[in-house]
Amino acid sequence: MTLSQWRSQWTGNTRADILSGLVVALALIPEAIAFSIIAGVDPKVGLYASFMIATVTALFGGRPGMISAATAATAVLMGTLVRQHGLDYLLAASILAGVIQMIAGALNLGTVMRFVSKSVMTGFVNALAILIFMAQWPELDPSKVPPITYALVIAGLAIIYLLPRVFRAIPSPLIAILVLSAVTIGLGLDEVHTVADMGALPDQLPSLLIPDIPFTFETLQIILPYSVAVAVVGLLESLMTQNIVDEMTDTRSDRKQECYGQGIANVCSGFIGGMAGCAMIGQSVINVTSGGRTRLSTLTAGVALLIFCVVLGEWVGRIPMPALVAIMIMVSIGTFSWASIGQLRTMPMSSNVVMLATVAFVVVTHNLAIGVLVGVLLSGIFFAGKIAQMTEITSRLNETHNLRTYYIKGQVFFATVEEFNRAFDFQEKLERVVIDLTHAHIWDISSVAALDRAVGKFRLAGTEVKVVGMNHATETIIDKLSNGGQVAAGH
Repeated sequence: MTLSQWRSQWTGNTRADILSGLVVALALIPEAIAFSIIAGVDPKVGLYASFMIATVTALFGGRPGMISAATAATAVLMGTLVRQHGLDYLLAASILAGVIQMIAGALNLGTVMRFVSKSVMTGFVNALAILIFMAQWPELDPSKVPPITYALVIAGLAIIYLLPRVFRAIPSPLIAILVLSAVTIGLGLDEVHTVADMGALPDQLPSLLIPDIPFTFETLQIILPYSVAVAVVGLLESLMTQNIVDEMTDTRSDRKQECYGQGIANVCSGFIGGMAGCAMIGQSVINVTSGGRTRLSTLTAGVALLIFCVVLGEWVGRIPMPALVAIMIMVSIGTFSWASIGQLRTMPMSSNVVMLATVAFVVVTHNLAIGVLVGVLLSGIFFAGKIAQMTEITSRLNETHNLRTYYIKGQVFFATVEEFNRAFDFQEKLERVVIDLTHAHIWDISSVAALDRAVGKFRLAGTEVKVVGMNHATETIIDKLSNGGQVAAGH
């Protein structure tokens, strides 16, 4: 990256980046506390992690303007480790997860995102929107919150959606926070839940520490499964979010660099007492819709979060939760692909099944990796089915020479082997058989075995066989996998 390119990722949108970063920082506080509770650790673990991860990814990440911090996706994986072995093991697992992510970057594993279909992406986005909305329910439960909460949430949504029509100098979510805070403090609405009710904010800066664990192979056996899970889920959510922000901003970013950035951030987080995290689609959408575009917005969010907690903790603690709920409802509405509902009538059934299955598995399991994995597997199955339908096998008999030529067209692989086997008539009395692969491609061991079988059965019947028209790739795989050189000897 040249100096001018690096500068462009920091400057040119300074005012909007700083303001959007402030909005994100305020919205991060209750979420970081909530994720700490999910992981079973003190709130400061999530808050320190969010500060460090946002700051480091601003410097080293591959997607300017994307927000990374402590997340529910990684927090849910850590609860068991914390309960069984304690906080220090979580910190060690976070550091190891970061190392694994950096190795993934070195191996350029980010390229696997090419195999995630549009239907899976849409399902991922819709599922996250639903989860974000569901996460607000504790602050909307009528048995837990006073009636005034609903009026404040509605007022917050009105400010967020209506104010930009007449005033855009300051992001409307930030104004909603300021106005609702002034109203609740001015009117003495002490019954309204505030940020301070979520948990105590840290009152000092984080310090460098080394996890107090035995450096043994047994320790590695304990933390490695958690580290691998966190690394995979974290990269998956980060790269998916990166794609979404790319589309929202009509720009391209570096997946390999993002793997490095996420890994470095998690390593640094573990060394200051924070847990591992990843990109956050909700906060990233807030940042982008509030005008954030460059690395400065992400850096502002991270630094402001720490300042708000340590220096302005008393005031930040008085921010009413309805203001932040309103912002997250805006995020869920803006994140959901409403066009996908109308497209259910026009899109192919296979695409609809993939999208709906992704949504269902993510929402039910609250595990993004499982939902995306199911979607990718279904996409692969449907794709294989479509390719299999395009395979065509015909034949022509030359009675003069008692010769039948079989013409194979299309892709021959495991899904087309059954049709391939049925295409040959081994009972027909022939002197010669030609299998023409000019317009075909052999892909795997299943198809090689099927071709081997056909050649072998014809020879057992006393028929001379010749395989012609193989392209270089087909010939290579046949020579490598053919059983005893059956096919190779017949061409």
